[in-house]
Amino acid sequence: MKAIDHIVIAGASIETLSASWETLGFTLTPVAQHPWGTINRLIQLEGAFLELLSVAQGASIPKAHEGAFSFGAFNQAFLNKRQGPSMLVLDSSSPERDRAAFEQGGLPVFEPFSFERIAKAPDGTERKVGFDLTFTQNPLCADTGYFTCFNRYPENFWRPEYQQHANTAKKLSSVVLVAADPGDHHGFLKAFTGVGTANISSLGVSIELSGATLKVLSPSAFESIHGYACPVEGREMRLAHLEVSVASLDAFKRAAKTDGGYERAGSFVLPADQLLGTGLSIVGSRSA
Repeated sequence: MKAIDHIVIAGASIETLSASWETLGFTLTPVAQHPWGTINRLIQLEGAFLELLSVAQGASIPKAHEGAFSFGAFNQAFLNKRQGPSMLVLDSSSPERDRAAFEQGGLPVFEPFSFERIAKAPDGTERKVGFDLTFTQNPLCADTGYFTCFNRYPENFWRPEYQQHANTAKKLSSVVLVAADPGDHHGFLKAFTGVGTANISSLGVSIELSGATLKVLSPSAFESIHGYACPVEGREMRLAHLEVSVASLDAFKRAAKTDGGYERAGSFVLPADQLLGTGLSIVGSRSA
């Protein structure tokens, strides 16, 4: 069963985007730059991470062409519309199998895409990291990006020091998308995740992945559960809201320097307009 590898969160300024998450008590990796012109910082959790991403000033972003997906161009176009979660990424044990599964499921496929770079560890040592990305697309809506990520050197990528957060954050427990009719996207999600069955209810669709839940809610169900609105247009399926588990909800509140947010159904919610387009629920015990 696949797991969520990471979520890409796009912002107009890497400095502003980074500050908004650091203010909440998250530890971020140093700034890194991709060869195609985007820059990022990561929030490493248990088995998954959040990729805070911007387009570097003056960057020359490669354009997409027939059969090739441009990560940089996609996020640049996304930022022309809004800020927030732009791409949902699952883990991979084989790019070749992922590509074959997408084709078998009737999903679009693109040219293989791989890259490597040198990452600096907290102690200053340099290590090689590399990734193979297998892109696909939701035939009903191309506003959110989807791909799998094969990590070539996980022993160089994951660092215990980067997984220690002042707010006691531990793992990404659920990812929420919003669609006018969640059932419209049921087939795509099954083909993308490889999960044969999904739970369908009056609220929407949910799929259990390894270690996390993927949910698609109607706008009314989303607002009822999370307490703020997430409007969508047409057949759009918007990546909207993340749920992060912490060791202590009280410790999170002590570490997070924010005047926003509210308690709802046992979690602490930060609406999307308070976190540059990303809705966030914090779930944990009340122990100190």
